[in-house]
Amino acid sequence: MSALPSAEDVAEEITGPAPPGSRRPRVPWRAWTRRWRARHPGAARALSVTVTVLAAAVVLAALVMPDSVARLGPAAFVRLPAEAVVGAAVLLALPHRPRVAVAAVSGVLLGAVTVLDALDMGFGQYLGRTFDVVLDWSLLGDAESYLEDSLGRPAALAAVAGAVVLVLLALVLPALSLVRLAGLLARHPGPAHRATLVAAVVWITCSALGLRLTDVPVASDRTVSALRTQAHRIADTLRDEAAFRKTARTDAFGNTPPGQLVPDLRGKDVIFTFIESYGRSAVEDPGIAPGVDRTLDARTRALAKAGFHARSGWLTSATYGGSSWLGHSTTMSGLWISNQQRYRTVMASDHLSLTEAFRKTGAYQTVGVMPGVQKGWPEQAWYGLDKVYDAFQLGYRGPKFSWSTMPDQYALQQYQERVHARPPAAGKSRMSLLILTSSHQPWAPVPRMTDWDRLGDGSVFGPMAAAGDDPADVIADTARSREAYGRSVRYSVTALTEWLERYGTDDTVLVFLGDHQPIARVSGGHASRDVPVSIVAKDPRILDKTDAWHWTDGLRPAHDAPVWRMSAFRDRFLRAYGSTPHPRKG
Repeated sequence: MSALPSAEDVAEEITGPAPPGSRRPRVPWRAWTRRWRARHPGAARALSVTVTVLAAAVVLAALVMPDSVARLGPAAFVRLPAEAVVGAAVLLALPHRPRVAVAAVSGVLLGAVTVLDALDMGFGQYLGRTFDVVLDWSLLGDAESYLEDSLGRPAALAAVAGAVVLVLLALVLPALSLVRLAGLLARHPGPAHRATLVAAVVWITCSALGLRLTDVPVASDRTVSALRTQAHRIADTLRDEAAFRKTARTDAFGNTPPGQLVPDLRGKDVIFTFIESYGRSAVEDPGIAPGVDRTLDARTRALAKAGFHARSGWLTSATYGGSSWLGHSTTMSGLWISNQQRYRTVMASDHLSLTEAFRKTGAYQTVGVMPGVQKGWPEQAWYGLDKVYDAFQLGYRGPKFSWSTMPDQYALQQYQERVHARPPAAGKSRMSLLILTSSHQPWAPVPRMTDWDRLGDGSVFGPMAAAGDDPADVIADTARSREAYGRSVRYSVTALTEWLERYGTDDTVLVFLGDHQPIARVSGGHASRDVPVSIVAKDPRILDKTDAWHWTDGLRPAHDAPVWRMSAFRDRFLRAYGSTPHPRKG
């Protein structure tokens, strides 16, 4: 192909040489391109055909783009979209200016649907669900914060910039492509009408016969289906928001007098602990479970030697792969909090949290240890916590472990020194809420257990973090992610149970559970939402209260152990330990 002439060369051919000392007149773009096409007709035709083919490929790909990675294969793109047939017929019927406008607007709309399909893919891979166009935009900011905390600010900024460029291209390219294809149809109306009619007959035939390529229908209406699905999702979200507000106002224990809340735990040191991403896959997935199960069994034996015994079951989490706060609030509220709007509704309500129930008795001081909290946390009021230690109040001077601000072992040691080792106010017991973070993705680097007496201000972890895996390498490798995830769970479980073995007393009651399964890339595309839950205590009367639950002895729940919805835990726990329901109606 001949090289394109310079603007100066074309200007000279069109306007002649410029007078000495003067600037050559500016040549319009159209004049420049017309001149070049006249000089190089073969190259112009080849370039025009190439651009047209690319435009058609862009539009076709956008029209049949699936919304899940599982369906993202060659067969998904070898389809005949009904929208293309109808669109061609409409464009052929329009005069020039309306045709260009309709093509441009339709292209932008098609690009928006493509962006939503991509978001569905991403959310499916990481959170095991589709993107909610009403509620989930705020999570994109959380994703940026996660990248910054995990990979550093330069990498996060690069990722955000890349995402913005891709979104702009997704909106602009289909619009430009459709405008070009509309112009092609207008220049060749006869062949275009015949081709549109043939395509319509082929589509109707393929649809009527149910013809499929591998497992994909040849006749596609993917874009229309996507728009219809999004409309249903929006309507469902708005209806759910209104219905849930009424549900949150109803509470089986909303009017229970303080003296009738958890009377059977008076005098006990009660600790609720969430282990990040501790899901059923960690205990049962063949590629992850062997190491985790050995750890759970070994720690069960070690705790038994120290006089502690455990029972374990399963809870089905309201979230998957992330949004841990939904799992925390579901467990503590007794409500199914599966999206951000429900979370905001509950946080603004006076619905009784399990932790608030202890504070409400007047017999407990309540405290939270939240090494993952790095900004204001107004939720403290709803949780009923008298005092919260966040990431900046635990005295840590060591390195971050990717997203995790500090190793779990250090956070537990600080809990011991700042809270557990100090006696509560006279006549009171203590209830604590701990959120451990070392098993948070991307699981690199993963800390290792060290001598409890050498933890100090956390500087001891410096060499350990420096020698660990690079988060970027682990994120990009599924096999390494799965192996590192298993190590992180083993570490967190070991740190928590060693703390209990070392510092637990006859009055300690530990309840610990996962908040959700790890991302789908690690847990598998068809993994359940179940997480393990365990209760550990020395006093046999504590575990006797759970006899009716039929949980498994030890820290490892059996495969057939009972499975409850996570939202059932609050009421079952309150009833098991003597609380009397006094409902409050919505």
